[in-house]
Amino acid sequence: MTKTDPFNARDTFDTGNGTAGIYRISRLEDAGLGAVSKLPYSIRILLEAVLRGCDGFSVTEQDVKNLAAWNASAPAAEEIPFKPSRVVLQDFTGVPAVVDLAAMRSAMGRLGGDPKRINPLIPVDLVIDHSVQVDYFGSSQSLQQNVDMEFQRNGERYEFLRWGQQAFDNFRVVPPNVGIVHQVNLEYLANVVWLREDEHGPIALPDTLVGTDSHTTMINGLGVLGWGVGGIEAEASMLGQPLYMLMPEVIGMELTGELPPGATATDLVLRVTEVLRAEGVVGKFVEYFGEGMQAMTLADRATLANMAPEYGATMGFFPVDAETLNYLRRTGRPEPQVQLVERYCKEQGLWRNDADQCQYTKRLSLDLSTVEPALAGPKRPQDRVRLADMKADFNKSLTAPVGAKGFGLDATQLNKTATVNDNGKSSEITHGSVVIAAITSCTNTSNPSVMLGAGLLAKRAVEAGLTVKPFVKTSLAPGSRVVTDYLDKAGVSESLDALGFQTVGYGCTTCIGNSGPLPEPVSAAIVEADLVASSVLSGNRNFEGRVNPHTKANYLASPPLVVAFALAGTTDIDMATEPLGTGKDGQPVFLKDIWPSTEEVRQVIDEAVQPEMFTRQYAQAVTGNERWNAIDVSGGDIYEWSESSTYIQEPPFLSSVTADVPDIQPIRGARVLALLNDSVTTDHISPAGAIAKDGPAGRFLQEHGVGPKEFNSFGSRRGNDRVMVRGTFANIRIRNQIAPGTEGGVTRFLPAGETMSIYDASMKYQQEGTPLIVIAGAEYGTGSSRDWAAKGTLLLGVKAVIATSYERIHRSNLVGMGVLPLQMVEGNDWQSLGLSGEETYDIQGLSNDLQPRSTVTVKATADDGKVTEFECLVRIDTPVEMVYYRNEGILPTVLRSLAKE
Repeated sequence: MTKTDPFNARDTFDTGNGTAGIYRISRLEDAGLGAVSKLPYSIRILLEAVLRGCDGFSVTEQDVKNLAAWNASAPAAEEIPFKPSRVVLQDFTGVPAVVDLAAMRSAMGRLGGDPKRINPLIPVDLVIDHSVQVDYFGSSQSLQQNVDMEFQRNGERYEFLRWGQQAFDNFRVVPPNVGIVHQVNLEYLANVVWLREDEHGPIALPDTLVGTDSHTTMINGLGVLGWGVGGIEAEASMLGQPLYMLMPEVIGMELTGELPPGATATDLVLRVTEVLRAEGVVGKFVEYFGEGMQAMTLADRATLANMAPEYGATMGFFPVDAETLNYLRRTGRPEPQVQLVERYCKEQGLWRNDADQCQYTKRLSLDLSTVEPALAGPKRPQDRVRLADMKADFNKSLTAPVGAKGFGLDATQLNKTATVNDNGKSSEITHGSVVIAAITSCTNTSNPSVMLGAGLLAKRAVEAGLTVKPFVKTSLAPGSRVVTDYLDKAGVSESLDALGFQTVGYGCTTCIGNSGPLPEPVSAAIVEADLVASSVLSGNRNFEGRVNPHTKANYLASPPLVVAFALAGTTDIDMATEPLGTGKDGQPVFLKDIWPSTEEVRQVIDEAVQPEMFTRQYAQAVTGNERWNAIDVSGGDIYEWSESSTYIQEPPFLSSVTADVPDIQPIRGARVLALLNDSVTTDHISPAGAIAKDGPAGRFLQEHGVGPKEFNSFGSRRGNDRVMVRGTFANIRIRNQIAPGTEGGVTRFLPAGETMSIYDASMKYQQEGTPLIVIAGAEYGTGSSRDWAAKGTLLLGVKAVIATSYERIHRSNLVGMGVLPLQMVEGNDWQSLGLSGEETYDIQGLSNDLQPRSTVTVKATADDGKVTEFECLVRIDTPVEMVYYRNEGILPTVLRSLAKE
């Protein structure tokens, strides 16, 4: 649709390399529509997108006026249509997105339309980074062995993605073994400002995106607006549909001072996560400002932006400034591009200037000089533990009641030990023994200060004669190949190798559950004594059951501290007063003896990190993987689905879509499939990590000729709904209160009360025609943007979820799959209402007249006839989301629209 430019905003400016168009948001202030020059920078970028996209149809003049008049103290409850300039996918979430696109082509053919109309309309990059697993570690062969295993396990998936690469326009794949999607995005894909073409010629526009990983926010450190969405939302953006969101509150986070010696960017982000999680910023933008930013490198900013999902915000945004330009030059971006960024941002009012005094919904402040070395755990990233308190905090957690900070051991269990027997050597382990030490994840591996800090600490440890404890599984998974280049140039790679931190892969590993199996003697010892074994990882996620099924305590820490805890071999240690080990001179070696100074790290960064490293590595990023290039590609415009494939199947979401929109159906006589407490994460809901051989998914694979050694992970099989639905709500740590005393994906089939797997019960309920609901507590759906947490919920027959509160992405994904999210009102929760989950439920008021954010009455009838009624808010937040719900999801909505055209 042709843009109307009703505000006469289109103009031109000098890029330094020619003239280009610009949609000046200042014209809106000139017209008296709002104090645009006082808006937060993140809102200004949203405003530019709405202004430039105004066509009187999908984006209206009123949309522009609403956003220009954004009120900091109380943003209007208006929806914003946002069309990003690109989409970024990682392969775990990207494969099902491409599967859905392929399914839409098949469905379009069945509806009599042109399958080739299903095509990304904006640039889409998919980075294969989530499929590598740490099967091998501790040797120079580990990298190649893990890559070999990766290609062996994922042949079907990679063939499918190669088909998509040739079948779809605007779709590019970065092959395996290049790096983590967020680091590749930061170092290579992002332009900060784009030059595109519209009907009037060249046009400059801010680089904006959505990604199918919640840590897409890492790009906010570069001044790029972007956040994580579910795969189904990303698909809608790819297909030209606006992404609708309520006008956000923006929290201004002022940074003052400078990090003290000994504190790292990781310590800073753990502190900020603690502060902002306590403040409550779910669904809000956080925008950083203040003189403290002057001393922050862009890598430090990216580290802080990365963990926005952990502190609950939609984004953690850093506006463009001189450091942005420095980073673009340091990472090898061409000088004309750097000039474009500077000139455009200054012309558009997007260049950071703290004197502007942006209007924020609320201002917070943090003095960087107060940041201390810390970890976070043992089960959540917001539970910061000062390094000085680590020993006491860990021991307290052992006996604390089972929950976010406790394991519930009694006195008789505290002194348990076990012996690890391996190749004639034996080691004793106990509670707190570190069995995984992993330098991993996008949070830190993009940051030279902590990576080189870890290398320098390793070098001093080796020089002192320290070694890693034999029961520790060590790994180093750099976020890009550039990291290896600068570790080599700094002369620290050999020391990391000597301590067992050989490179195991270039991708996201331990943080997403791809830690691989522990050595059998270690896992056997843990199981034998039922130990609370520990992992220490430089990641951003440490939820229960995520890292490894044998590590109950999981701590986030900076890369240097990961090395230190590997040396110590335990989290039951006070590193200020207890040594890491004994040196070659027979004397104790303490952390302070080998910790590198801030100045030393800075000097090594200046010497070792060079722009040519980035240009050399990324010049071959897309085309340089010969093994990827050799994969045979078959198929045409419509994918040839194979019934025998255990990786890729046509999903059932679109198999019965008709041209007409169905009526909203009432929910009557529903049973509760799961009754859950607070803080249930998408890791608890969505299939993730290893596939248990005795679970429904494992049994299914074995019935189809796949042995346990070939199971791979749930993430790698996201393209097969038959596997994924069997792993939904099957996390080993989930506790379904309908089956008290159990742990894992267990429920009771009602009214008989028979205990069985959630999947098996779901199938029985569906055979009877019984609708299902899930009832949960606060912060339901915390965690990664897992679309399968919503897809699996739908395929289990769940029609509605009733929760005390939701995290942003999962609520949106439920709507996107046609599942009704309801939120209890008036401070109610299922406990205060006296619900047992054994009742039958009627949700009253569901019809075609249903309105966004209206209220409905839920009637729960117990076996003895007792009726409990309570009100719920319909968490369909916008009219467009109501259209999605009416159509039974985003994909049927888009498909029907394109078919009619």
